[in-house]
Amino acid sequence: MGGVRSNANFRRNFDAWENAAASCGNGNAPLPALRLAPMTGGVENVGYRSERDFYFDLIGACLEAGVEPAVGDGVPDEKLRYGLEALAHYRAKGGVFLKPYADAEILRRMEEAAPQALYFGVDIDAWNIVTMRGLARLEKKNAASLQKLKQQANAAGLPFAVKGIFLPEETGLAEEVRPDILVVSNHGGRVETRDGSTAEFLAAYGPRLAPFCGEIWVDGGIRTFRHRQAAGALGAASVLVGRPFAISLLFCGAEGVRETARMLRGETEGNPWLFRN
Repeated sequence: MGGVRSNANFRRNFDAWENAAASCGNGNAPLPALRLAPMTGGVENVGYRSERDFYFDLIGACLEAGVEPAVGDGVPDEKLRYGLEALAHYRAKGGVFLKPYADAEILRRMEEAAPQALYFGVDIDAWNIVTMRGLARLEKKNAASLQKLKQQANAAGLPFAVKGIFLPEETGLAEEVRPDILVVSNHGGRVETRDGSTAEFLAAYGPRLAPFCGEIWVDGGIRTFRHRQAAGALGAASVLVGRPFAISLLFCGAEGVRETARMLRGETEGNPWLFRN
């Protein structure tokens, strides 16, 4: 789960939330919902024994902890299939985030995932993720493509999310598409992009983007309850958290996931330094 340039943007994400928490204080803003970020590559990225076990264990533990799950896709296709099987196994639904394949392939995956989906999202920045290079034909999405996918999701009665807004020039894309959910994200520092943090981007561009989407969500570097409070103060309706839950599962099992959820809800004190790297 490492990032490019020695995890530079991941570290910026964390540090910026620390600064935002200090400057925003407790505040009176609504607390953003806590949701699982989509993660695949349980074997290569986390060191889990199998991709299937990773998804079944993670989703089961998150459901027990009261955290809404999400799944993603990747190479090979079994990564999406195992996530959907896990949701079905627990008789649950979750968010479904898809890589920016050609539209026909995304539509095929949306149809496959529909029975388990609470909403659909496209990781628009994943076209530039280092670990996917040479493994799949991904493309940089334009507004027309995303509008088409949004229409399909909405026709199925599901919200549509655009995940990966992080560049100033991408604000125009959001204004054209008008997604139900806009996720400010730099893929946890795992994609080649500009230097910066999601907290700083949200603070700078959130007010401009808010009129053009149903809700703004954010991920990247959120590790404490105070970080969640800061995200709410900056206008986020939800936060996506990934690495802390994966690390907790790896070292402490389902109990670790429950304790991490409690920490992020402010129910118990935790050690955020455990999750910085």
